[in-house]
Amino acid sequence: MTATTTTTILDGGLSTALEELGADLGSALWTARLVRDDPARVVAAHRAYFEAGAEVATAASYQASVPSLVAAGHDEAEARRLVVAAVELARVARDEATDTLRTGLRVAASVGPYGAVLADGSEYRGRYGRTARELRDFHGPRLELLASAGPDLLAVETVPDLDEAAVLVPLFDEIGIPAWFGYVVRGTTTAAGQPLEEAYAVLRGSTSLVAAGVNCSAPSDVLHAVTTSVAVTGLPGVVYPNRGGTWNSATREWEGAGGLDLDLVDAWVDAGARLVGGCCGTAPSDIAALAEHVRPRDA
Repeated sequence: MTATTTTTILDGGLSTALEELGADLGSALWTARLVRDDPARVVAAHRAYFEAGAEVATAASYQASVPSLVAAGHDEAEARRLVVAAVELARVARDEATDTLRTGLRVAASVGPYGAVLADGSEYRGRYGRTARELRDFHGPRLELLASAGPDLLAVETVPDLDEAAVLVPLFDEIGIPAWFGYVVRGTTTAAGQPLEEAYAVLRGSTSLVAAGVNCSAPSDVLHAVTTSVAVTGLPGVVYPNRGGTWNSATREWEGAGGLDLDLVDAWVDAGARLVGGCCGTAPSDIAALAEHVRPRDA
């Protein structure tokens, strides 16, 4: 994936598509549970996004890690198999869609932050109380395992804290697979309260990043973030907000969510966003509308 004026359409919230297909995502493993218990439904959710116009499927690996799967009762070998399987299921959907829909489709292995495996909303706060070494020990083996599954890209996403970003950048540069990076933001800061100029400066000079920006944040906070990211990193922007609202970690639901406002999208693209999609709460119907809105600009 190289810098271009053409907009790549990403998928939306995998959890949302799975829920529309009748899945129960109440466990701490979230979408990763379905990799074990209902892989066909995961493939169907990815397929729904390709049918809606998405060009990239983001694997169900956001909350999947060997430690979290072992804590859920798997032995280490099975935990490793399931992390790899999350990417392989997205590849199955991509290959099926390539045969029946169109070529050029890709798979991104989701690399969620450390807070995601805690399943308590920590990725929307940051400041986990973990040292840089502890974060490296968590992320390093996980990145290597995801890379072994053969994704086209790494989607390093929902990172709330520049300190975690500083740990991640050299790790995924060592892996060498093209990657995009998304912070969670609130207003003009990261979710952990750090100025975005400083946060995006951590990404500058990465040898593997192909895009940087913002995800799982309120649509109203996107424009400043992507403008700052493009200016500081010099990379194309990646943007995939949620539907707005606040995550309730007790009920595991979004409260007060609005919608993906297509009137905002043109400004994001004008600011340099070249990968655009949706995150939590956005469904295949939202991505279909997004694709219909964006593609005439690229004609």
